[in-house]
Amino acid sequence: MKNIYMDHVATNPLHPDVLDVMLPYLKENYGNPLSMYELGMIAREAIENARAQTAALINSTPREIVFTSNGAESNNFALKGIAYASQDKGKHIIVSKVEHHSILNSARFLEKQGFVVTYLRVDKHGLVDPEEVRKAITDETILISIIHASPEIGTIQPIAKIGKIAREKGIIFHTDAVASAGNIPIDVETMNIDLMTIAAHQFYGPKGAAALYVKQGVRIVPLIYGGIQEGGRRAGTENVSAIVGMGKAAEMAKSAMEKRINHVKPLRDSMIENALKISNVILTGHPEQRLPGHASFVVEFIEGEAMLMLLAGNGIYSASGSACSSKALKSSPVLLSIGTPVHMAQGSVVFTIGEGTTEENITYFNKTFPRVITRLREISPYSRGWGETEDPSCTAKK
Repeated sequence: MKNIYMDHVATNPLHPDVLDVMLPYLKENYGNPLSMYELGMIAREAIENARAQTAALINSTPREIVFTSNGAESNNFALKGIAYASQDKGKHIIVSKVEHHSILNSARFLEKQGFVVTYLRVDKHGLVDPEEVRKAITDETILISIIHASPEIGTIQPIAKIGKIAREKGIIFHTDAVASAGNIPIDVETMNIDLMTIAAHQFYGPKGAAALYVKQGVRIVPLIYGGIQEGGRRAGTENVSAIVGMGKAAEMAKSAMEKRINHVKPLRDSMIENALKISNVILTGHPEQRLPGHASFVVEFIEGEAMLMLLAGNGIYSASGSACSSKALKSSPVLLSIGTPVHMAQGSVVFTIGEGTTEENITYFNKTFPRVITRLREISPYSRGWGETEDPSCTAKK
């Protein structure tokens, strides 16, 4: 049985061409970029080339790219760095309720430090209303952070409109673009973005390489102190091979983006169309304003973990928006934020496809997914009315 990978939002396979450019910096070009001799200069030149490649992906300048280790670090850097740098102007921050945990937990941390955070509601599709952002702004507001695209429900936010409001009010605007950068077009200038988080493994680059775009002139306090790396904004010896890989992956993503989108979008549409023919299966996220390779559902009367296990048993690797299957013992806050009933939030499943997904894969999925649901409903206690309220085990205190 052939395994079909449908969890590209979790990570992507490393592209062979990316691996090829990384290998020399794991072998013969092993120098420290701060060293003044040839080995160090080779490494430094490679990093700066990757910085230019990464900047080109989002239409920034190379000096505005700060390399980090992952998206979570970049998100922490953005929120905490701006909060501490701007606290003399105010201590109010605006985020949405559908942010990644690295944003939400950073916001909660800052609340304990005396900052005030507004958590914006979203509509049934997970969209933030730009006018709600405007209404939430006060004289104390120093930062707005709204995710660009949700990895869980696929919804793409009206970032340009929100950024325009922030720009008009003189407020710094950050967006977490981990799920979107390299997968859909992004232009930090036309979208009015001051800071943006991106991660290489989301566009066929290596894990352990990410970046924070920081618009020139934006003052930010470092998260990691030490040496002079990254212009003094992020200390620590650089992961040269990973950074080189990120640059190459960014260059490839920019040139192949339209082709990749045109490949995955009709396959995604086929998945959604066929899944919605099944009774009590509901699409989560916006039906149109969503990532091109993203299809997510809640399935009534079934737990997400059971679906993942039986799908994997049939060779389909996917993810669940139900945090009960990720040991958090709670329903997904994103699904609850869009109004999904608790018992249905437990039945979440997310499929994300990529450039290696074939029509044959989708045909197999379209045949297998209904069979999996039918089998699980036959044995599900939910189908007999159990579990329509929150399971006590899922509300246990951490």
